Amino acid sequence: MAKTAGDAPNAPAEPPAAAAAWWRIMDLRIGVVPVPVAVVGVAVVAAFVWLGAPPSDILMNILVLAVGGFACAEIGKRTPGLKTLGLAAILATFLPSYLVYAHVLPAALVKSISAFTDNSNFLYLFIAAIIVGSILGMDRRVLIAGFAKIFVPLAVGSVAATGVGCAMGTALGLGLKHTFFKVVAPIMAGGVGEGAIPLTVGYAQVSHQPQGELFAEVLPAVMLGSLTAILFAGVLNALGKRLPHLTGEGRLQPGEHDVRLTGEHPTRQEVTPADVGAALVMAVTLYLVGALTQKLWGWPGPVVMLALAVAMKFGRVASPRLERGAFANFQFFSACVTYPLLFAIGVAKTPWEKLMGAFNLPTIATIVATVATLMGTGFLTARFVRLFPIDTAIVNACHSGQGGTGDVAILTAANRMQLMPFAQIATRIGGAIMVTLTLILFARLRG
Repeated sequence: MAKTAGDAPNAPAEPPAAAAAWWRIMDLRIGVVPVPVAVVGVAVVAAFVWLGAPPSDILMNILVLAVGGFACAEIGKRTPGLKTLGLAAILATFLPSYLVYAHVLPAALVKSISAFTDNSNFLYLFIAAIIVGSILGMDRRVLIAGFAKIFVPLAVGSVAATGVGCAMGTALGLGLKHTFFKVVAPIMAGGVGEGAIPLTVGYAQVSHQPQGELFAEVLPAVMLGSLTAILFAGVLNALGKRLPHLTGEGRLQPGEHDVRLTGEHPTRQEVTPADVGAALVMAVTLYLVGALTQKLWGWPGPVVMLALAVAMKFGRVASPRLERGAFANFQFFSACVTYPLLFAIGVAKTPWEKLMGAFNLPTIATIVATVATLMGTGFLTARFVRLFPIDTAIVNACHSGQGGTGDVAILTAANRMQLMPFAQIATRIGGAIMVTLTLILFARLRG
């Protein structure tokens, strides 16, 4: 005899129609934020602003940055014809910068976001989770080879970009010295804090000019260079979709795969919340070790953190459970934190007027020529060291980015956040070498 619905007491009951309709609305999202939550959140933030003192704590900024960052990203992702060119990352960074400049964002809210961004080390938490997670998620057999190989396209690209950029600027009337010291070198110096600031401090000591004026002069080149790299990274991502044999889709060389596909016990791959928490504490500890070495001996903290993570992977220090937890952190931060972070960067660290200061034809042409040569040389030389051309060019692009913030934006536009360890090499080590050599040359020419 056939059973009826009444004969199956354990069968799940159908939800009421009203509940099902509401759930469908709750599942509509702006990025990861449910639309009704976003609406209520905007109203709550507006009320705090109206009261005059929105707090600058993590609770307020989780809401503000999530809604703002994912809203900007959604506009970019839904723009026909441009959504594959990294527009989401560009809008998430530069649209809030313009909104601050145009006084659309309330001053009290800008103050809250800026205070949180400056005081919380939000950026370095993100970079720690991304670097440690991506390194521990790589195949150790190819990790060391990848680090050794990337220096070849990076070095060749830097030399070629310097030559082409200086030739372009000189031909357009900027002058050889101005082109190199004020445009080309700042682009590849490693960003603002690690590049433009020490570079202009050195200029000021040698030339006895005010450091602030020199910094204002080179900052537009740093920012526009980063923007150019973001655009080109988006173009390369689109090219990789058409020509998949040129890209590893986030893998630098053939043979790489992450810990989800490896392990001695492939049936025991579950990641528990405790594994994720343990891996996050480990990543933060590695960052703090790097920060301590920077304080004691002046070693670049992020580079020390990166080297320690590589040593842990190569020496099998972290257990498979910790590796999987670290990779889960990488996935979470990449999916849920990237666009809020870019929004914070746009508000707190990207002055719109400085970006606009670089918009004259000779400077733009020089910046574009420098970045294009740096990336193009990486693309062409990748085959000689058996790397994927598109992914190598994207790593080279990070050498012209706005430091750690530029790395995040460039890799987001390229949809290749797994390349963050190599991007940090291009930014930190490549930038440090460029600053050192530039200051030596500047001193000799001024002497």
